[in-house]
Amino acid sequence: MQAVILAAGRGVRMGELTNDKPKPLLEIAGRPILEYTLENLPEEILEVVLVIGYKGEMIKKHFGESWGGKKISYVEQKQMDGTGGAITAARDLLKDKFLVLMADDLYHRSDLAKLLSYDLALLVREIEQNTRFGVVEKDEKENLKSIIEFKDLQGKQINEHLVNMGAYMLNKEFFEYPLVKISEKEYGLPQTLAQMADKYKIKVIKAECWHPNGQQEDLIKGEEVVKKHFNID
Repeated sequence: MQAVILAAGRGVRMGELTNDKPKPLLEIAGRPILEYTLENLPEEILEVVLVIGYKGEMIKKHFGESWGGKKISYVEQKQMDGTGGAITAARDLLKDKFLVLMADDLYHRSDLAKLLSYDLALLVREIEQNTRFGVVEKDEKENLKSIIEFKDLQGKQINEHLVNMGAYMLNKEFFEYPLVKISEKEYGLPQTLAQMADKYKIKVIKAECWHPNGQQEDLIKGEEVVKKHFNID
């Protein structure tokens, strides 16, 4: 089985930290974030497609053609046109169903393994104070109804604060749907996935562990996460 890891963005909210290296190579507890992502992939994942962009040659040099016994291929996202554009850049390398992850977030292997049983699914995390993430709405059978972006949440009544973790199981049917435009230049993967709920069952799965790294202070908080969940001394 394949995994696609989106690693093209610069990470502008990281400020000067990404002046000299791409965001996935920023370190937590002395190791690049992307190393944790690769090492926590389930055993069933045999091939990884890394979508690179900003300073992508540094990522290729660091990881080479394989890591931890998993083959690595690279594809360049030539235009920064969002997560929808990123997954489309990898389309020609993909077979059947595939895992999709963000390169700069920390996921636990046991949570990712839950995705593999489905053709279409996504991970969510229930949090009390949501200050920046899109919210997932599900039906009574735990299938996706909609994804509401954070900027659109004001005034909406949400029963559960299940935030989108950026971890998905997709199949090739995803590419039958037009990409959803979320800004002047960007297309959204989750918004495009939400369209598929009109025809397909997309399982919503609650995760036990997730640590997004969107800002500089997240890297410091991440040290406790890796020590607790990833057997780091």
